[in-house]
Order: sequence, then structure tokens, then C-alpha cells
Amino acid sequence: MAVHLYGIRNCDTMKKARTWLDAQGVDYVFHDYKVEGADAAWLRGLVDKVGWEAVLNRAGTTFRKLPEAERSGLDAEKAIALMVAQPSMIKRPVLVAGEEIRLGFKPDVYGALFKG
Repeated sequence: MAVHLYGIRNCDTMKKARTWLDAQGVDYVFHDYKVEGADAAWLRGLVDKVGWEAVLNRAGTTFRKLPEAERSGLDAEKAIALMVAQPSMIKRPVLVAGEEIRLGFKPDVYGALFKG
């Protein structure tokens, strides 16, 4: 099963997820948004599967600092445009393991996904 981890290298939650995956011996490909960017087509596919509300990190500083006009009237296309422009607004990490997608990091959720 191909495993891809998407996020930002220096994010504390990302560090925890990567440490957990490494400790469990899970091979994965890491995509750093700060280095490689966030692809609109990939984000659209992710949003189609889990919904833009789950993917957009509204709790983060980057989103909260946006002018009210940019934060209001959100829909999938506007959210995708915001996330492409500022990948820090994407919930982290995004783990894609085969057809499975997990947003955020919780050891028990990862454990259930990668159990024997």
C-alpha cells in the first residue's frame, strides 16, 4: 500500500506523525507544502472525498489573520483557492494510505489503520 504524508516539515503535529510512522516502520513519501506547494487538482480531489470543511484549518493563525471578507462566504472553490495560495491553511497532516485518508494525527487512529 502506497502511503503519502502531506504537511509542513516544521509543524509540531507533523513531527509527531512522522516520528510515529518512523517508529512503526511505515514507509511513506512526505510532501512538504512549503517546498512543493499545494496542487489545486489534488486539493479538489481531497475536498471531493472528505469535504472542504474538514480540510480547511480554520483554527490556525493563517486563517484567523485573513480579512473578514476572505473568511466569509466560503464554499469549496473559495476554500481551495485559499489553501493553494497559503498551504498553512490545510489541516495537518493529511495521510493517504491506499484509498484511506486521515486528517490530523492521533496515534490510536494511525494504529488502527496500520495494524498487522
